[in-house]
Amino acid sequence: MITDNFPLNKLQAPVISGQTRPEAWRRLQLKRIETLLRNNEIKILDALSRDLKKPTTEGFFEIVATRQELKLAQKKLNHWMKPRHIPIPLSLKPGEAMIKPEPLGCVLIIGPWNYPFSLTLQPLISALASGNTAVLKPSEHAPATSSLISDLIQEYFPDQVVIAIEGDASVAESLTKLPFDHIFFTGGGNIGKKVMASAANHLTPITLELGGKSPAIIIDGADISVTAKRLVWGKGLNSGQTCIAPDHLIVKETIKEDLLKELKNKIEEFYGSDPTNSPDLSRIINENHFFRLKRLLDKAQSEGKVLIGGEINTSLQRIAPTVIEVNDRSDPLMEEELFGPLLPLLTVKSFEKALFDLRKEPKPLALYLFGGNEHDKQNLLNTTSSGSVCFNDVVIQAGIPDLPFGGVGASGIGQYHGLAGFETFSHKKTVLKRPFWLDLNFRYPPYRTSLKLLKKLLR
Repeated sequence: MITDNFPLNKLQAPVISGQTRPEAWRRLQLKRIETLLRNNEIKILDALSRDLKKPTTEGFFEIVATRQELKLAQKKLNHWMKPRHIPIPLSLKPGEAMIKPEPLGCVLIIGPWNYPFSLTLQPLISALASGNTAVLKPSEHAPATSSLISDLIQEYFPDQVVIAIEGDASVAESLTKLPFDHIFFTGGGNIGKKVMASAANHLTPITLELGGKSPAIIIDGADISVTAKRLVWGKGLNSGQTCIAPDHLIVKETIKEDLLKELKNKIEEFYGSDPTNSPDLSRIINENHFFRLKRLLDKAQSEGKVLIGGEINTSLQRIAPTVIEVNDRSDPLMEEELFGPLLPLLTVKSFEKALFDLRKEPKPLALYLFGGNEHDKQNLLNTTSSGSVCFNDVVIQAGIPDLPFGGVGASGIGQYHGLAGFETFSHKKTVLKRPFWLDLNFRYPPYRTSLKLLKKLLR
């Protein structure tokens, strides 16, 4: 078992000894990631292509996202590390109170397969900026990227700072049973529950970046052509295997036909008459996920509910972006996150009805609204809960390094990116300094100060 000889103490030792506290140590680790990215761009793109057949542009998005996270950490590190001074009550003066961020220790980062490079390296940047050491567990479902990450970590980092462990789900399960100082997991909700249960044995704090059925609502006021273009891009990106991709559409019934016409046009414009042969469409990660999606599509086709698309290429593990009509939320397509290029479409008579139905569902990772006026936008913000909200676009909110990223409720626990990532991997230690030269007796027994005077002093 991996737990028998695992060098967790070796990885925790630099943090315990204070070696990782100085800014210089943290900048050295960030510089190592910078060099890793600069020297291995072609290898990264090749691995992503082998795992997911990602178009070069989409693969490059992963590198860009990682670089943006790195640049922000390098720019803001000194500011993030500074203690934050807190005012103290007059009755406790003289004194100095502050919040001082300190590293947690050695953290475990379990990466996903959909963006196997960036979503493993981005939290590592936050962890190292915060002064931690780390163990990476890349996803076994993206074997080329997993192997590359393992090789690069070994090449660029000392093994008492970062190590990468490859293996299947049993390896990840064994790692979560160790007393890490934090566990950061990106993946599905069912596995997230198991990670949370294992972490509870050691009271290990966790961050769970999950997903859910992120809806896109389209109502009056939307530019239908631009809306369709952005929806098709967001659903076609990585073949819908994106945690914040629009999972399904909720469409005002009066604009349904116009939207369908534009969606069909944009799918053909982006991917041609047979998208399954397009070099710009990624493949489904493996046979298990491919046939899961195929079963859902086959059922929809047998019921005559496919409105656009439906093409399948089994040998290439590709499914065309496909719009499917659903009558209500009891449809199998509405039961769980699809994580693929299937796009259910549900019509509603009013925006208020759409919001009413959403409030009864688990909180999504992202919520999208196209159209509406300022009152509609505020209504959505004030009466729904989600990890993020984006108006008139999809997915790109995750590309802003300063914006915290994370879910709420069933869609996740905790946040990262930028300052949020630094704080996730830090403990905010409170510190109070007081001198000896003023030591009033009213606080000590025997208590002789009147209650009336105490109320005046302590208010």
